[in-house]
Amino acid sequence: MTAAPGRPAPVSPANAARAGGPAAGPLITGALAAAEAGVVPATIRKWVQLGHLMPAARQGRAGLYRLEDVFAAERATRRR
Repeated sequence: MTAAPGRPAPVSPANAARAGGPAAGPLITGALAAAEAGVVPATIRKWVQLGHLMPAARQGRAGLYRLEDVFAAERATRRR
């Protein structure tokens, strides 16, 4: 794939997912992430503080998370 001068090169859906692009899934708030993982919102904040989860983006001061990242953090902390 080539790009016109001054424009970024197009990204395939597979590469977009690896790069954290739109194909990687929708972004959700911490409160919704907590509800989906079956934990309280404070747990999401704690996972971020401990480095188990990182916001994929920000909306103002609030972190936005990918659901697959939330589930991965939940699995990683459950194994302890």
